[in-house]
Amino acid sequence: MAAPEQLSLGVTLNDDATFDSFYAPEGSGNAQILAILRAQLDGAAEPLVYLWGATGSGLSHLLQACCLAAQDRCLNFQYLPLAELADFEPAALCEGLEVMDGVCVDNLEAVAGNHVWEQALFHLYNRLRDQGRCLVVAATQGPHQLPIELADLRSRLQWGVSHQLMPLDDGGKIGALRQRAQARGLVLSQEVAQYLLQRLPRDTKALFQCLETLDRASLAQQRRLTIPFVKSVLSL
Repeated sequence: MAAPEQLSLGVTLNDDATFDSFYAPEGSGNAQILAILRAQLDGAAEPLVYLWGATGSGLSHLLQACCLAAQDRCLNFQYLPLAELADFEPAALCEGLEVMDGVCVDNLEAVAGNHVWEQALFHLYNRLRDQGRCLVVAATQGPHQLPIELADLRSRLQWGVSHQLMPLDDGGKIGALRQRAQARGLVLSQEVAQYLLQRLPRDTKALFQCLETLDRASLAQQRRLTIPFVKSVLSL
């Protein structure tokens, strides 16, 4: 099944944003969210899954991971980061998306209160539901707090399965860094990971960007990730 032509929007997925690279310790609430999203792809789909959490908690990662995992299963999921697409014509953007197996709408807060966008998303949800497709939505606030003005859309969002993505504590961030490093073939010791956490911005996006820089430098110079090497590469 081919995606409609109008979806040539320059939206790309981060290849590193996979389910396997998302740090979610067994038994945690975030691990439960992973299980729900995987179920979306295994035929046990909820019509609507609403995820919410603070900026940097991993919402975009999970929505992109959902789309990448769908590709591996020969399914078509469309990723719509509304923070980037808010200036597009909503009805035209959403037209025909019900042919997809699922749609992942990120940054819903970017269009909250915009009547035209809210109408388009409400009708998209109805079309997806009628076709037995699924919708995954992410926002920085829960469905009862997000300032959606269209009552019909607000009620639909509140009907869905809703989960809050919990931010990682310092131990979780170290675990996430080491997991991401391992996926890149890097050995990141507990000591070096702790050093990075103490000297870099603590949001995971910034930490992962620095890890990517270290990966390139390590490969180019054939060096292990030691504290002196990290200090030199990142000018810490």
